[in-house]
Amino acid sequence: MAGNLVEQLLVLEEEQVLADIRESLEKGEDPLALVEALREGMTLVGKSFEDKEYFLSELIMSAEIFKEAIALIEPHLGSDAGPSRGKVVVGTVKGDIHDIGKNIVVTLLRCDGFEVYDLGVDVPPEVFVSKLNETGATLLGLSGLLTFAFDSMKETVDSLVEAGMRDEVKVIIGGGPVNEKVVEFAGADAYGVDAAHAVKLAVQYVVA
Repeated sequence: MAGNLVEQLLVLEEEQVLADIRESLEKGEDPLALVEALREGMTLVGKSFEDKEYFLSELIMSAEIFKEAIALIEPHLGSDAGPSRGKVVVGTVKGDIHDIGKNIVVTLLRCDGFEVYDLGVDVPPEVFVSKLNETGATLLGLSGLLTFAFDSMKETVDSLVEAGMRDEVKVIIGGGPVNEKVVEFAGADAYGVDAAHAVKLAVQYVVA
């Protein structure tokens, strides 16, 4: 079923995607496999858009289908019961409005017991700093898909330094073009290769 989801999302079959997810969940299929299929489908949609095979309207529609699908899956990923693993502030940095990858990370973090403060997209450095101060979170997740977002990541980390918070807050960055060189440039601690890896890093860094 997961394999079908990839193709159905790629051709924007909204009703079929949601129907198949409901059926898969009723059958007890692995919800994480469904999330991965949706992620793979969105990757293909993104490539089609880059190759000018899809228009912006199709990209927007695919994102809406994705969000509806995740909303169905999320209750099956885990329980909110029990003590919090820790607090995490997450957002897409200033100048970037991509949020699919961020949303997957947020979903998985919450299902793994983290208290997540999702600031959305196009978030200025000072807003991240303010939220960290307000919540006492010890981990910051910065997302960016566009290469010029790297400067915003660096500005955000620099703002933490200026606020005297850098030693208390670990910074994980993520996004398609992010690698070790970007980690070094931005002054971050690590980057998530994918959503599951980002959660592993969170478990490693955050102390409740």
